[in-house]
Amino acid sequence: MNGRGLSGVQIEYVRKHHNHGVKDNQCSSFLIKNIKAPVHLVWSLVRRFDQPHKYKPFVSRCVAQGNLEIGSLREVDVKSGLPATTSTERLELLDDEEHILSFKIIGGDHRLRNYSSTISVHPEVIEGRPGTTVIESYVVDVPEGNTKDETCYFVDALINCNLKSLADVSEGLAVQDRTEPVNCT
Repeated sequence: MNGRGLSGVQIEYVRKHHNHGVKDNQCSSFLIKNIKAPVHLVWSLVRRFDQPHKYKPFVSRCVAQGNLEIGSLREVDVKSGLPATTSTERLELLDDEEHILSFKIIGGDHRLRNYSSTISVHPEVIEGRPGTTVIESYVVDVPEGNTKDETCYFVDALINCNLKSLADVSEGLAVQDRTEPVNCT
């Protein structure tokens, strides 16, 4: 573990999949969530660019255009209580082998300009059972009148809510799936 509490494997995942070119007027961060559900269940939710509302609590509706391929667009309606009502997002990467999804926000009535996010999903053994480590990273412009710390704090809070919800939904599916313990001997 390092100073941030990351294992060597997690550090390697971040290094490999979550490097964003960050400009002076931008902030960037990554968050990690361990989920007590097998990777195939978690990935089945994350990969659905057209259905973010399945686990993202602030999304009330999503209308996707295209066939879930790079360049596909989605129009997302945001629930009240946030400083936005809509977001237009473009799928940048969908890798079913490596379990990586990346998207950019390209429009909407919010202050998240030049926002780009990468989510990677990795198998993990948690309490002797198949589990998943999810890493989500982002880079975004710092809005005028805000600091880098304020911007990262806001985006981190949104992602933490999304990751907690992803864990809740995935773990609920895992209970129904009744996954077997991993034999580590």
